[in-house]
Amino acid sequence: MKALARKIKRCICSLLGKDLYLIRTDINVARERFGSHTGGGWDIAIKPINKNSIVYSFGVGKNVSFDITLIERFGLTVHAFDPTPKSIEWVKRQHFPVNFIMHEYGIMDFDGNMSFNPPENPNYISYSIIDKPATKGRSISLPVKRLSTIMKELGHSRIDILKMDVEGAEYCIIEDMDKSHIYPEQILVEFHHKFPNVGVGKTKEAIRKLRRMGYALFYISATRRDFCFIYKPN
Repeated sequence: MKALARKIKRCICSLLGKDLYLIRTDINVARERFGSHTGGGWDIAIKPINKNSIVYSFGVGKNVSFDITLIERFGLTVHAFDPTPKSIEWVKRQHFPVNFIMHEYGIMDFDGNMSFNPPENPNYISYSIIDKPATKGRSISLPVKRLSTIMKELGHSRIDILKMDVEGAEYCIIEDMDKSHIYPEQILVEFHHKFPNVGVGKTKEAIRKLRRMGYALFYISATRRDFCFIYKPN
């Protein structure tokens, strides 16, 4: 196992550069993983999550193991969001608990419609706002809303867990959250620096931004893509 860990570390360093790999967590919290360990799962700070906690889960795709395990454990309601047609159709075919609520739009830093590019592999489901020359001719326009708009429409004054797997939109959303003075108790975010037209620098700046906003980093995945933060302002 140690040899495998060293090999993974070397691969990550070569792909992402040492700077991103050298980022360390800021705080130790009682945390637990919810959802699949092979994809779709996230670590959360388990206290004080309860049945009244408000969870926003952006990016559904075809994997809601995180959402469903939260519902089963705490009896809370998950508001899930995804504007992509394949994801919406997939959710409609499932038999999820009534407290899994699907919203058929995405999140951005404005209210309106956004051009989304389909994945290059037709077997994949995730559309992205990131420019993809190979699929740009097949882009589609889908509805998006600001986080402040969503909270107002749903009647929420706080968010306990905000999960974002939004294929590149996370950077401008973090900026908009700060401008709107919206600070969820926990933010779980997958950064998409793997795309050449995004890059590691953008992720590093987003992490610095979150820290300036009062967030402490409590978990980093082995791939250096999933980062989990908790609000701990001074």
